[in-house]
Amino acid sequence: MATTRQTLAAAVVAALPLLTMTVTTPAQAQEHPRAQRLAPRIEGFNVDEVRRLEPGTELNFDLYGTPGGYATLRIDGATRNLTMTETSPGTYQGTYTIGTHDRINPGSAVTANLRVNNMVTTRLLAESIVRGPGRDDDRNDRTASNMPHVDRFDVRGSDDLGPGNELKFTVRGTPGAKVEVQIAGTRGIFFLPEVRPGEYSGLYTIRRNDHIAPDAPVTATIRANGRYSVATLGQPLMAGGNGQGINPNSQPRVARYCTNCATVEAVNVVQVSGDGSYLGTGAGAVVGGLLGNQVGSGSGRTAATVAGAVGGALAGREIERNAHAGQRYEVVVRYPNGATQTIPYENNPGFRVGDRVKVNDGVLIRD
Repeated sequence: MATTRQTLAAAVVAALPLLTMTVTTPAQAQEHPRAQRLAPRIEGFNVDEVRRLEPGTELNFDLYGTPGGYATLRIDGATRNLTMTETSPGTYQGTYTIGTHDRINPGSAVTANLRVNNMVTTRLLAESIVRGPGRDDDRNDRTASNMPHVDRFDVRGSDDLGPGNELKFTVRGTPGAKVEVQIAGTRGIFFLPEVRPGEYSGLYTIRRNDHIAPDAPVTATIRANGRYSVATLGQPLMAGGNGQGINPNSQPRVARYCTNCATVEAVNVVQVSGDGSYLGTGAGAVVGGLLGNQVGSGSGRTAATVAGAVGGALAGREIERNAHAGQRYEVVVRYPNGATQTIPYENNPGFRVGDRVKVNDGVLIRD
């Protein structure tokens, strides 16, 4: 009996080296040290206002910010939270249908959370979810000393209003405020940063799904001290229209608004091992059993045959898994606002670190 146990142990030990034949090559990564430490940003948050809040009414929300995140929002009086879907890089959309148990009112606060890389940023909806005369009364009340105002609203148009072209907007008015611009034919709003005291300027890059007419209405909302005013653009969006509005000699700093522009940050090679099939397992068991059957005699031969079959099956599975091993690629891109996104590829995509690209529906295009 002792001889049998010794023979079985020796056979298992002899099979162990076969089980360690799989060698996993670590991914070849070019890591950026700040990749996981950049806080997300929310650049725009708005809602399609409704006339009444009643069961069945749909509230449509848009959120613009760091791409590749997880966006949710909470409405005071609602019985559940809303998870938003990223419809394009940095654009999140969601619809909340009011239920019979919801207690949402025109004054209900709406809070959006955007989580990226285990960090969260929060934005409170600045507008009401209900369209009503109360807003118009506040908008036209210019007698209050703290009412923000717009002195001038201009645009530098484009020769072409197709995707990728840019429109430059400038608003002059109350300093230290927040300015939002909404263009008919586009979804949502975008913000103009204050480049000088009382001067707000920025570029809007026309998106693929935009449908902007040369005479499309454009409004600018300026908010300060809990109040706001709205101005309507009085110029065409096509270049060469009446009045460009901006002195060509004036070159204020502007913020470029391109949600899908990015730079290749890293190209990772990932080793992928195949799965051993029953064919490889069975063939290994047969070979191992035959070899074990050649050892000793009697019960010792039987034990060696069993051990050889077990070790051969395991070894056969690992050998076939190695035979089916392969590689895939991951391209890490960084957006201008610091966010990163990983795009998987089955084959070498041919991108290099530093390449400027655009991300369209999860596909990289050289810029």
